[in-house]
Amino acid sequence: MHPSVFIGKSPQELAIEFGSEETVREMISLAAINAICQHVMRATDFPVDHATDSLGLITVSPGDKIGMVGLFSSIVKKIKKVGAGLVVIEKKEILIQKFSDLPIILDPSKLATCNKILCTSTTILNNSLDDILVHCSPDAFVSIIGPTAGYFPDPLFARGVDVVGGRVVKNGAKFLQKLVERKRWGETTQRTCFQKATYTGII
Repeated sequence: MHPSVFIGKSPQELAIEFGSEETVREMISLAAINAICQHVMRATDFPVDHATDSLGLITVSPGDKIGMVGLFSSIVKKIKKVGAGLVVIEKKEILIQKFSDLPIILDPSKLATCNKILCTSTTILNNSLDDILVHCSPDAFVSIIGPTAGYFPDPLFARGVDVVGGRVVKNGAKFLQKLVERKRWGETTQRTCFQKATYTGII
C-alpha cells in the first residue's frame, strides 16, 4: 500500500477503519486514533500525567504472581530477586527456546492465576487483547503499556484495565526524521500515564 493513498485523508476517515484484517491499514487506523486523541489533549489542555512511570506502578511482593503479555525484561530481575511468581505469555513458540531460562508459554489462560498483569499495547494492534482480558481475574491489577497506547484510556478502563501507559508525539517533524534514521525517539515523544483510580474522563 503506497503512502500516497493516505495523503489528504481525514484522520477520522482512517480511524473508523480500525478492526480490519489488513496489517498496514490497521496500523494506519490506530495511528489516526492516536493523532486525534493527542490533538484533543493539546487543544483542551487536558491534564495528562507525563511524570509517572506506568511500569513503576507495578509493585512486586514475594506473594505476587506476575503475568506478562510480552516480555518486559526490565523488571524480570526484580521479580526473581523478590521471589514472586512469573508467567510470560507470548505468541511465538521460538521465544520459548530463545529465553529458555524464563517461564514463557503460549497459553493465555494461565493469566487467571496472576494477581498483577503487565500487557504490551501491541495486543490492541494485533487484535489479541480480548483473548488476554477474558483470562484475567476480575481482582487482578492490569496495566497496558507501550508506545502504541497514545490514546484516551476510556475503553480500556471500561474493560477492567487499571493503568494505561503510552507515548505522545511532541515534535512530528523530528519524530519522522528519527524513524527514517532508525534512531531512538528521545525528546520527540513524551510518556503518558493514565490511572483508573484518578481518571476523570474527557467530558
